[in-house]
Amino acid sequence: MPSPFESPAVRYGLSIINAAIIAVIALALLEGTIRWVALGIAVLEVVVTPQILKRAV
Repeated sequence: MPSPFESPAVRYGLSIINAAIIAVIALALLEGTIRWVALGIAVLEVVVTPQILKRAV
Protein backbone atom coordinates (compact mmCIF):
# COMPACT_ATOMS: atom_id res chain seq x y z
CA MET A 1 0.00 0.00 0.00
CA PRO A 2 1.55 3.33 -1.03
CA SER A 3 2.26 6.00 1.53
CA PRO A 4 0.10 9.13 1.44
CA PHE A 5 3.30 11.17 1.79
CA GLU A 6 4.35 10.19 -1.74
CA SER A 7 1.99 12.85 -3.09
CA PRO A 8 3.38 16.41 -3.10
CA ALA A 9 -0.15 17.74 -2.57
CA VAL A 10 -0.40 15.92 0.75
CA ARG A 11 3.06 17.00 1.89
CA TYR A 12 2.54 20.66 1.06
CA GLY A 13 -1.10 20.60 2.17
CA LEU A 14 -0.19 19.41 5.64
CA SER A 15 2.53 21.99 6.04
CA ILE A 16 0.33 24.85 4.81
CA ILE A 17 -2.48 23.87 7.17
CA ASN A 18 -0.08 23.66 10.11
CA ALA A 19 1.49 27.01 9.19
CA ALA A 20 -1.93 28.62 8.93
CA ILE A 21 -2.85 27.39 12.41
CA ILE A 22 0.42 28.76 13.82
CA ALA A 23 -0.11 32.09 12.06
CA VAL A 24 -3.69 32.47 13.32
CA ILE A 25 -2.60 31.76 16.89
CA ALA A 26 0.32 34.17 16.55
CA LEU A 27 -1.85 36.97 15.20
CA ALA A 28 -4.74 36.41 17.62
CA LEU A 29 -2.96 35.69 20.89
CA LEU A 30 0.65 36.85 20.74
CA GLU A 31 2.26 40.25 20.55
CA GLY A 32 5.68 41.77 20.11
CA THR A 33 8.76 39.75 19.35
CA ILE A 34 7.19 36.40 20.17
CA ARG A 35 4.58 37.02 17.45
CA TRP A 36 7.37 37.44 14.89
CA VAL A 37 9.10 34.31 16.17
CA ALA A 38 5.89 32.32 15.76
CA LEU A 39 5.36 33.68 12.24
CA GLY A 40 8.95 32.71 11.41
CA ILE A 41 8.22 29.21 12.63
CA ALA A 42 5.17 29.14 10.35
CA VAL A 43 7.35 30.07 7.37
CA LEU A 44 9.86 27.38 8.27
CA GLU A 45 6.99 24.91 8.53
CA VAL A 46 6.04 25.54 4.90
CA VAL A 47 9.63 25.27 3.67
CA VAL A 48 11.07 22.41 5.73
CA THR A 49 8.23 20.01 6.50
CA PRO A 50 7.57 18.86 2.90
CA GLN A 51 11.26 18.02 2.50
CA ILE A 52 11.28 15.99 5.70
CA LEU A 53 8.09 14.15 4.70
CA LYS A 54 9.54 13.41 1.27
CA ARG A 55 12.54 11.72 2.89
CA ALA A 56 10.24 9.77 5.22
CA VAL A 57 8.80 7.85 2.28
